[in-house]
Amino acid sequence: MSDALSRLFSIEGKAAIVTGGSRGIGRMIATGFVEAGARVYISSRSAEACDEVATELSKIGTCVAVPAHLGTMEGAEHLASTVADREPALHILVNNAGAIWEEPIDEYSDAAFDKLWDINVRAVFRLTKLLLPQLRAAATPADPARIVNVGSIDALRPPLFETYAYSASKAGEHMLSQHLALRLATDHITVNVIAPGPFDSRMTRSTLGTEEGRRELLSHVPLARAGTPDEAAGVAIFLASPAAAFITGAIIPLDGGMAVKPG
Repeated sequence: MSDALSRLFSIEGKAAIVTGGSRGIGRMIATGFVEAGARVYISSRSAEACDEVATELSKIGTCVAVPAHLGTMEGAEHLASTVADREPALHILVNNAGAIWEEPIDEYSDAAFDKLWDINVRAVFRLTKLLLPQLRAAATPADPARIVNVGSIDALRPPLFETYAYSASKAGEHMLSQHLALRLATDHITVNVIAPGPFDSRMTRSTLGTEEGRRELLSHVPLARAGTPDEAAGVAIFLASPAAAFITGAIIPLDGGMAVKPG
């Protein structure tokens, strides 16, 4: 690869936060960022899981664990202040932490909507707002600071399963992201969304973890497979790199074609 092409997709030396970075797509993205030379701060509710992943990734680069419950103001303030103490300028914020809830409609509770709204929407806005001083400090017209929000393909088409609060909250996250993209453009901060389809993770274990469930779910994917860690990391790295400096407000399906499949 030429030096010019390497620079085009480089995030080397950038400071990044990946929430929900101890497992699933968050871990995939955090791993890709560390391998690409970024200084990465990962957060999750489980201090043990967070520390374990940070220790592993620190063997190949810089990764720091900052455990926090982002469904609370206290957790968000802890993450924001801890990173701000170490990084006066934050180049990349990946809001990936999220939750899912599946239940028949007759049993679906208000508690599910409250929990998922807090984590999937409110926490994204709260953490973004808390980190604006650091994002603004990193931002320039030629090289904006980047916010990458991890939404869902379920926000772009009716979900396959009874995940009412999940799909509704992810649709809210998508619109929030576009609202932020518009408002933060003058600060030279871009805001884009990755909308994943099926990836092997703890969140999809109930379906992809069984032969029958995997066959059923992947039958709705034109490319007939689940996504890979490199594919999740690759889109996030692209959005954080100079190659995507002129992209904001985009919602990128990472779904093997589910968004365009009829029926």
